[in-house]
Parts: sequence; C-alpha cells; structure tokens
Amino acid sequence: MSPEPDQKGESVAKERLPFEPKTSRKKNRSTPSSSSRESKSSQGSQKRTPIRQEDRVIPEAVSKRMIKRMALLSGVPTALGVLTFAISYWILTQTEFDLPHIAVVLVSMGFFGLGVLGLSYGVLSASWDENRVGTLLGWQDFTQNLGRTIAAWRSVKQDKYSE
Repeated sequence: MSPEPDQKGESVAKERLPFEPKTSRKKNRSTPSSSSRESKSSQGSQKRTPIRQEDRVIPEAVSKRMIKRMALLSGVPTALGVLTFAISYWILTQTEFDLPHIAVVLVSMGFFGLGVLGLSYGVLSASWDENRVGTLLGWQDFTQNLGRTIAAWRSVKQDKYSE
C-alpha cells in the first residue's frame, strides 16, 4: 500500500504487517434489537473463518530482533542495579566514606526501573517488518509501533463496548 498523508501533510505508512489479521471487522455503532442481534450473531459465526496459527505468529526474524533489543536495553540497567549493591558494599567497607543507605536504594531502584522501561522500548523500537532491520536507536519504529499498539487497544475497547 502507498503512504497516505495525515492531517499535517506528512506521509504515514499504512502497511499491514505479515502477522496482522488479513481482514478487520466493521464496527456497527447502532444497537439493534435482541432478535436481530441473535440472527446476526448466528450469521456472523457461520461467515467467520478461523485465523490460522501461522498468521498469528510473530516471524522469527522480528522475534530475534526484539529479543536482542530487550536483552541489551533491559540487561544493562538491571546488571548496573545489582552492581550498585556490590559497589556500595565495597565503598562502605573499604573506604572512609559514609554512604547514605537511601542513596543506594534510590540508585538501584532507578536502574531497575530503567530495566523495566528497556523491556517495553526493546519490543516497540524493533522493526516489526520482517524484511527491514531498522535503525540503531529505533525511534521511528518506536513511534510507529506505539501508534499501532494504541490503535489496537482502542479498537478492542470499542468492540467491547459496542457488543
């Protein structure tokens, strides 16, 4: 599909990913009577085709790309959080410097928090396109994938409230 301009005039790629469903349901905003709802639900269950398992699976290349980013962006801060305890113990026992306990707690909590954020950023900053590696920082992929994720959450929420 070709990129479509958005409200600002910028081109936005509206491409379907290989592991996204091929069709999307139309959202019916009106609330039909219960008898028509029952007949539509019986018709809808007959027309729906089951989604194949291979269509729902994240491709291997994308999965490996996500895991690499998650390991780096989460592993380094988590290791630094653990290392904070060892370094602070060494400072307290081997030097004359009296390190406040709250400083150790805050620094280690900061590193562990960065590790949790690194998990999310690692998944969202990886290119979800099987044939494109993406950039080193992945900011463009992050904004695109976050937009896709939020749109999916909204559509699920709309489907939930429209039923």
